[in-house]
Amino acid sequence: MENLKLIALDEEDLAIFSAHLQDAVVKTVDMGFLPRLQRFALVLNRFDWDQKVVANETVRRRTGLHFERVRDVKCRGMEEGQRTGVLNLLAVTFMPGDLPSGFVYLTFSGGAEVRLEVECIEAGLRDLGPAWGCTHAPKHPEVAAPPAGVGGSAGQG
Repeated sequence: MENLKLIALDEEDLAIFSAHLQDAVVKTVDMGFLPRLQRFALVLNRFDWDQKVVANETVRRRTGLHFERVRDVKCRGMEEGQRTGVLNLLAVTFMPGDLPSGFVYLTFSGGAEVRLEVECIEAGLRDLGPAWGCTHAPKHPEVAAPPAGVGGSAGQG
């Protein structure tokens, strides 16, 4: 597979980022906010889900991710003095404020979260080099389908 190089300018684009970044791992030391540049950047090791589906290979890729027009950053569930921790990224989401501004959330396993206050969505994602093999694919618990009649269906009255 070729290296990814994507930009995000709206919530739909961020959903694509989120799909590609699910189960990426990042060291807290590899994340940073540059207030004068209004930029938040991080370097992650993302699991390449496309490669898993297409070729049944388990590989990771070093990936750069940056957000522009960032006004403020808040972290939750991370120890301030612990800069050596490794986080597992679950999702990248957006909660609108006074459009086009709002909040981008980077949600990690274990309850950790980074909240970016942004003027608008402007982000880039880029693979930084070749893939390397890994021994295990991330696994998620199966979600059971709701019982018949639960959750509503179109056409039922």
